Amino acid sequence: MLKTSTVDLHTITPCDFEKKATVYWEDSAPVRAALIYLHGGGLLYGNREDLPELHRKTFTQAGYAIIALDYPLAPAARLPEITADVIQSVNHYGNILQAAGIGENGEAAVQELPYFLWGRSAGAYLALLTGASEELVTQPAGILSYYGYGFLTDGWYDQPSNWYQSLPAVPESCLDSLPKEPHCNGPLETHYSVYVYARQKGLWKDLIYSGREKFFFLDYSLRLKDTLKAPLFAAHSTGDNDVPFTEFNALAAKYHPVKYIAAAREHDFDRDTESPFTAELLEKTVKFVENRIG
Repeated sequence: MLKTSTVDLHTITPCDFEKKATVYWEDSAPVRAALIYLHGGGLLYGNREDLPELHRKTFTQAGYAIIALDYPLAPAARLPEITADVIQSVNHYGNILQAAGIGENGEAAVQELPYFLWGRSAGAYLALLTGASEELVTQPAGILSYYGYGFLTDGWYDQPSNWYQSLPAVPESCLDSLPKEPHCNGPLETHYSVYVYARQKGLWKDLIYSGREKFFFLDYSLRLKDTLKAPLFAAHSTGDNDVPFTEFNALAAKYHPVKYIAAAREHDFDRDTESPFTAELLEKTVKFVENRIG
């Protein structure tokens, strides 16, 4: 049976804003690995509970616990604060599993469970940055990037997007709907329009990072990070209208991942759980994880 527990992270990783994790696992068999999940949304919107039911069932039934993490959203928080928060949470993944009730009665030594960094879109970007960090206490067994990026190619993220410009124009006043204090939940109704605005105007980087250009490329892109701390599984669609396929090609050329390529036009193509691409993606992901923990 699929079990779910919400963990208040204040008691584990102290911070001055509300932050939680949702943990999913199957209680009929021992947990053999943890997938630390980071949601998408361009760092401007989204929430930790966006995983389709198919993903949750597939991975928990394979013997993996999913730790879906909150992290603070831009522009109230910027990349230095966001990445530091993610690394802090990852470094306490064993404590999060114990707080959820996994590992009690000797079911699993959660502090020694292998873990995988897993993200979709912006969450995959954070997983990749974390996977290149020197600040991890324990190295991941692998990294799972679903249509992620590392700002490896020019032009697509800091110039107006043709695809987003095809949508109705969003005024700058959309920024007024956002809370000024750090927060982790970005509903579509109030936050998605900010991402559309940012991509229409070519201002996305300005909303997530405010430092010097050279430090963006040094610290918050993968351009100068030659290695990751673990093997990489990377998935992307050929017709992605949000993160171009050329960015995926640059990522693949740099880190030589196990690849899954979908002949689809959607960015988050696995959102369609009836698609054969989604079924294949999850199957390939399980195979990658099994090869790393087997």
